[in-house]
Amino acid sequence: MSSLELSSEFEQRPMTCWEFKWKVQQAMQSSLNYPLTGEVHVDECFIGGEEEQKQGRSKGKKKLVIVALEKLPFNRVGRAYAQIIENGSSASFRPFFEAHISKDAEVITDEWTGYSPLMKDYPKLKQIPSNRGKNQPDMHIHIMNLKGWLRGIHHHCSKDRLQGYLEEYHFRYNRRNNMDTIFDTLIKRMVRYEPKRLNTEK
Repeated sequence: MSSLELSSEFEQRPMTCWEFKWKVQQAMQSSLNYPLTGEVHVDECFIGGEEEQKQGRSKGKKKLVIVALEKLPFNRVGRAYAQIIENGSSASFRPFFEAHISKDAEVITDEWTGYSPLMKDYPKLKQIPSNRGKNQPDMHIHIMNLKGWLRGIHHHCSKDRLQGYLEEYHFRYNRRNNMDTIFDTLIKRMVRYEPKRLNTEK
């Protein structure tokens, strides 16, 4: 639900709902204890509307996001993670790789040169032509679903808060087969984690 919907449902100020939603999203962050393994597809996308004369990896005011998706046998997909990055360089890619992808994984990316330096630490990394996303159809679907969710429910989110929405989406996506326990898992995290205060001076 959007903050406006929560505001209407619970008769609270929209800003109150927006800030509480942000707090909840902090508890949805990855534990970083379970990196993606096996075959892992990686790609980038832009979050935000189209801008004139901004093509390819020239993002303008759009946010550049890197996404990793785990491929399973029998053409199934597993877990996924996403993170905002500043640019398409190996220096921007590396922290995401180190946080979320096992060094033994068979990583598949497009032919963008920013991935090449990572082969030193990820020896099974393979680069293939993108073919406008057709060579990674599951990744293409995942990104389209993510963008559709953001547009359909939240309409807009600032760069400062976008990572929280990415954490929320993937927290739920990675537990889509455990919907009977996902609420309890989140509540336990919220109780266990340190409080997220809006004003750090208090």
